[in-house]
Amino acid sequence: MSAQAQPPKGASPQRRLSAQDIRARKGGDPVVCLTAYDAPTAAALDAHCDLLLVGDSVGMVVHGLPNTIGVTLEMMVLHGQAVMRGAQKAMVVIDMPFGSYEAGPEQAFANCARVMKETGAQGVKLECGPGAAETVAYLVQRGIPVMGHVGLRPQSTLAEGGFKAKGKDEAEASQILSDAEATDTAGAFAIVVEGVAEGLARRITAAVSAPTIGIGASAACDGQILVTDDMLGRFEWTPRFVRRYADLRGVIDQAAAQYAEDVRARRFPAEVETYFSKKPG
Repeated sequence: MSAQAQPPKGASPQRRLSAQDIRARKGGDPVVCLTAYDAPTAAALDAHCDLLLVGDSVGMVVHGLPNTIGVTLEMMVLHGQAVMRGAQKAMVVIDMPFGSYEAGPEQAFANCARVMKETGAQGVKLECGPGAAETVAYLVQRGIPVMGHVGLRPQSTLAEGGFKAKGKDEAEASQILSDAEATDTAGAFAIVVEGVAEGLARRITAAVSAPTIGIGASAACDGQILVTDDMLGRFEWTPRFVRRYADLRGVIDQAAAQYAEDVRARRFPAEVETYFSKKPG
């Protein structure tokens, strides 16, 4: 452990939030969640968040993939390990990537157990369509805290024709509500609700005992999550449901432009940034 990661002498190590702590927030103070993919970002977010999600969105945000389908288990482990090095207080949850749990409970357990062992994270997240509840229950019964995910499920976008809001008609809304209730009954400690109308988010939140974490699902949920890079304005375009709290793309562009100008004008490095040999004698 590095000196930076160690608590000061005489101080007690800070207790990390757990699945039980998050579940106990149902109907109480909103649960604050953001995504994190690396140690420095996790360290910066840790004091402000209850839960950090190592989302499979890392494939699009960090690796430039067109969707989350190409994300691998190895990628999630690598980024999960980095986030665990940076975060000390927040609960850390790892997204299980496409193809790592759909074949059945046994496959899911083997891969989830690997992720938790190799990262030290406190839970995993699964996208929960029809039939997923059996896998969730299997994992929970074997000691793996599970966060569910209903509504718009990014890993299903190829089959469903892209990123589209869900639950617009009653049949689809009823299916999403049923998925959420089944996930809750199976023992999920929280459920992400993505890309649904306010009315459906409110129905789901009222129907389940686990806290709901909204993303594009209105303030009717028990908490909120955003992709941190969207919230910080690192991209030219952000979804409608995102509020930009910064313009990091502009800041980075301005800093890089100034650096390039200083290098070309030989203003960088200056004397203060240069090493010199010791003078003899």
